[in-house]
Amino acid sequence: MQPEQRLEDYVVRGLMDFDDISYDDHADLLYDLAGQLVRHLRSYLSEEDARNVLIYYQQPIAAFVHAQMQAHQWERATGYDVVVSKGFTALKPCAYTARDGEPVHDFRQTVEDRTRIPQMLFGGFQRCLYSLQKFDSDTERRLAIILDRDSQKWFRPAPGQFRISYKHGVSQHDYQPDFVAEITDCIYMLEPKARNEMTGLEVLAKKDAAVTWCARATAHTLSNGGKPWKYVLIPHDVIAENMTLAGLVKEFSFA
Repeated sequence: MQPEQRLEDYVVRGLMDFDDISYDDHADLLYDLAGQLVRHLRSYLSEEDARNVLIYYQQPIAAFVHAQMQAHQWERATGYDVVVSKGFTALKPCAYTARDGEPVHDFRQTVEDRTRIPQMLFGGFQRCLYSLQKFDSDTERRLAIILDRDSQKWFRPAPGQFRISYKHGVSQHDYQPDFVAEITDCIYMLEPKARNEMTGLEVLAKKDAAVTWCARATAHTLSNGGKPWKYVLIPHDVIAENMTLAGLVKEFSFA
């Protein structure tokens, strides 16, 4: 490797290998970040040792700086092209595990030991698209009671049922809502969440992605005689069996 005149050049040259970095547009920023890293190295290494570190670890150092940049990245989109390749998607099969000999529990019956709910299988539904479901909490069980009473049909999506991605930190993740329910004039994507998590960064990232997905789905379905989609983020402590679906979505839905 040809020696660089400035130590910062090793870092900047490594960063230029990333497709989402433009040297011409952001040279000042790149050298500012590289300068911070070089000053840190010089705080405990000699000039020659710092150079050796930058030469031999140029790629992982550049990757580290790039990851820090991605955490603060923002994009300004001029528009989106939405392509609908299918008119419908079949329900994906659900595979559930339960302890040997564990009976199927009526979902309307209160569970005394709520810590056991994630290990239990529930049935007895009238309007669920699956005969069996699992719940992660008693809140979800109570919401299922409301949906089975007030909706035309509902279900808990299996992994991969929806293709909704969201960005959290530097990574892209897949998001599956907890419930989907259909009524006469709308389809709801519902997410019950602990109240102290409602404003968490990941919860808000999921919400934004789901709201965008619902808006695009609505544009397609309305143009083809279908129903609009709405996302509903519900605090767990307002979900009670005597609540109505209409009351929940009126207060907590996002158009």
